[in-house]
Amino acid sequence: MQVKPPRRAVLGALSDADIRLLRVFRAVADCGGMAAAELELNIATSTISRHIKDLETRLGLTLCRRGRGGFALTPEGERVHAETLRLLAATDAFRASIDDLHQRMGGELHVALFDKTASNPAAQIAQALAAFRAQASDVHLNLHVGTLSAIERGVMDGQFQLGIIPEHRRSQSLRYDELFGETMRLYCGVTHPLWGADDATLDWTSVGAHAFAGLGYHSPNMEVVHARGWKRAATGFDQEAVATLILSGAFIGFLPDHYAAAFVQSGRMRALAPERLGYDCVFSAITRRSPAPSRATALLRACLVQAHAGVRGSDAAAA
Repeated sequence: MQVKPPRRAVLGALSDADIRLLRVFRAVADCGGMAAAELELNIATSTISRHIKDLETRLGLTLCRRGRGGFALTPEGERVHAETLRLLAATDAFRASIDDLHQRMGGELHVALFDKTASNPAAQIAQALAAFRAQASDVHLNLHVGTLSAIERGVMDGQFQLGIIPEHRRSQSLRYDELFGETMRLYCGVTHPLWGADDATLDWTSVGAHAFAGLGYHSPNMEVVHARGWKRAATGFDQEAVATLILSGAFIGFLPDHYAAAFVQSGRMRALAPERLGYDCVFSAITRRSPAPSRATALLRACLVQAHAGVRGSDAAAA
């Protein structure tokens, strides 16, 4: 029986052209298609299609399907996309390190935020970004919104240089800088059986008998629910999803009070025994301990800490 020789690797050494093609592929995958990536890349769809075909030829793989059924990554494309994110993050980190050696700040900075922080009056993120921009105008800021676990993982693997999350547990590989607090209250919709209930009659046990909608990943939300012995009857993967489930009238759920305020004012939601049924959480900026953060990352962290210094002091005094 003749043994086939091992298949030779198609790719070989990476070139600048390969990096450019991978950046195009990342944009296409992130935007969900070539037409959608046209504005992001500022090049014609036909050119984008040619670049993707060139990359597929270079890798010897089919990365995506496109046709009447729409755009979708193949299993190989999904894996290449994940590896592309890691590679480009490492490339950006290398460029930032070289900028550090030249005592300048440039390149790109990727920052990930937990959702619905903009409406929190205690969050001074916008002010911190303004202070950062005044001192590092050559740095291109990229703001992402993600789940708590995705942000942690992204900071650890270098996809994000800094994240802002509600704390639930600490990793030894990350540095935490406390920024601001948030109050979570328990809400129901206008058609829910508890809408007309007397707050004085409500406690953790009585409301726990009703169908609960919670976040579907490890978080303070999940920890509180587990401590009370509640089970999720529906799962949301961001605050918007939880709010929609609450508005259906079929579920109760926790939301940040600042985010729920508009629904309360319009008469579509009410907080259930707000003085008792809720919890507080602390938002922190997270960065990697090793390797040491770039000058741009360190500056943004310092701007965030400075912008929130008075907020954290007020929280401590109130406690």
